[in-house]
Amino acid sequence: MSSFESGKQAKDILSKPFGSVAKSELERVKKELEELLPKLGKKDIKVLRSIIYQHWQKRFRKNHPPKYGSINKGFNDQEFQKFFRAIDNDRFCLLFLYQAQLGLRIGEAVRVNIKDMDLETRELTLRTEKVQTVDVLLIPVPLFQQTLAFIKAHASRIEQAQGYLFFKDKGGSERAEPYFDTNYARNAFCRYVRLAGLDSVYAESDEPAGKPGRRLHRLTTHSLRHYAITSFAKHANGNIFLASKFARHHNPRNTMTYINTNKEELYQQIDGAFGIGQAMALKLKVSKSENVSS
Repeated sequence: MSSFESGKQAKDILSKPFGSVAKSELERVKKELEELLPKLGKKDIKVLRSIIYQHWQKRFRKNHPPKYGSINKGFNDQEFQKFFRAIDNDRFCLLFLYQAQLGLRIGEAVRVNIKDMDLETRELTLRTEKVQTVDVLLIPVPLFQQTLAFIKAHASRIEQAQGYLFFKDKGGSERAEPYFDTNYARNAFCRYVRLAGLDSVYAESDEPAGKPGRRLHRLTTHSLRHYAITSFAKHANGNIFLASKFARHHNPRNTMTYINTNKEELYQQIDGAFGIGQAMALKLKVSKSENVSS
């Protein structure tokens, strides 16, 4: 049985209400998976894990509150400038700009291909990584010009990489795809964050007993997507539905988790809404009422 067939069985079972799934059916699929897993490669196992995880998220974490509250996992403007000043490689600079200006996920950014660009309209056809839909995004003029300059400087390497802009280095990994591995891009991102002096850890991950927790860094490649969506929302005067279209979210509620409020802006709004004048007036009223009652 192929991993696709086992994955489809697991998906079918997970989509049914639990009470309608016979225990024997679950045991059968479990046994088949136990026999199949040792024969599968890493990529196939990831597919199966993804199917199960997506159903678990959908059923059990739908209304789960964010664990780390109001921590801003996106770049602010100052951090954004410092980060890009630290980058000394034109491929990584362009890669991270595609995330920061178009809100691409890292898996989508590394797959940007010249064949998916309309060089007359500046449109990029994109296969959305998360829901496997096809979208079209407009590349901003400065990013488009930078892309054209990059293509001109690396035309032969891009051609060898079948049109992928973010081609692998020679002598790199043995994987068949000619573009950056996502982990390779993430490692480069972390290196530039450290060079920019922006690295910070806000917590450790929860792990099973006996296993050390993993350090959770505030800034990740996904922080660039946060920055893009936040910037777009500001320029759209807070139009969440328009921002949701830009972010390629089906539910605008998901977009809200990406829009970061600058701490200084938040504090100004708090001062404006609950200023010292209101507090003094309230204190005076309370004092007067106490004097009258006494």
